[in-house]
Amino acid sequence: MPLRLPPLPALRFFEAAGRHQSFKLAAAELNVTPSAISHGIVGLEQSLGVELFVREPRGISLTVTGADYLSYVSEAFSLIAIGTQRLPNHRVNRPIALSCAPTLASRWLLPRLAAFRTRWPDANVTVDTSHRQVGFPVDGFDFAIRLSRAPVAGTAWTRLFGERLVPVCSPAYLANLRDAHGNLDLRRAMLIHVNSASVDWQAWLEGVALDEVALDGIDLNDGLRVDTIQLAFEAASMGLGVALGRRPLVDRDLASGALVEACPQTVVSSTAYWLVCAPNADSAEHRPELSDFKQWLLSEAAPFENSSDDPNAIARRANH
Repeated sequence: MPLRLPPLPALRFFEAAGRHQSFKLAAAELNVTPSAISHGIVGLEQSLGVELFVREPRGISLTVTGADYLSYVSEAFSLIAIGTQRLPNHRVNRPIALSCAPTLASRWLLPRLAAFRTRWPDANVTVDTSHRQVGFPVDGFDFAIRLSRAPVAGTAWTRLFGERLVPVCSPAYLANLRDAHGNLDLRRAMLIHVNSASVDWQAWLEGVALDEVALDGIDLNDGLRVDTIQLAFEAASMGLGVALGRRPLVDRDLASGALVEACPQTVVSSTAYWLVCAPNADSAEHRPELSDFKQWLLSEAAPFENSSDDPNAIARRANH
């Protein structure tokens, strides 16, 4: 007797909505309307006779039953995806698919991809810089690079490198931060904040103790706020204030002179960049190019993970 399965489109809607905890994000991923997602899941709930989501004015959340069911559905779709990838000739001309934040992609990854293509000219790479959550291997991604304090269970995480926080601004703006005696006074600065990293300035202030720089009285609630690290760096280079630079992402600007250190003291960030993939997804047995790409990324990241902040480190990293 054949197994009775719920409608597969509705299961796909449920898996995406459960992973994102959002009908809207699931709709964007699957290229349908939020209404289609909602109606599909209502039909699935009626078919199963259970409630999968709690609907609230400010969003949705999985019920206990829904969370349990999602683990089975996600695993089922993963098995289908893995099985499809292992079909004969399925991987021919398939690019390596990577999800990566836009600032890291433009400032660190893309400048290095030419070297990868030189070594592996037959391997194509697709880079996706959207902010959506990635599900392995259902979404078709092979890797993701994520900024996180620690690995997350359920996927394979390999640390690439950490970041160091240092205040940066334009050379002209730095001159205006000096008092009559030539001492740096950051209380005179317009601080540039990144909305998604709102605690960075507090972390830097707590991590430094400078006798020659006035820190008391700095108002962390004041200043210019932007939504990306890239915009913060651009605003600082235009003389709009002082941004908190992230090494190595800011190294090229420092090497070129577009930005300078407002003060040289750096603080190690509590977050790091990690390479993420499904467990055993980079097995050389099935797709050797994935193993090559992973090892190449790790070799490119190693100098940044291991280098110290000596005076010549900026130039070495920027020209790497």
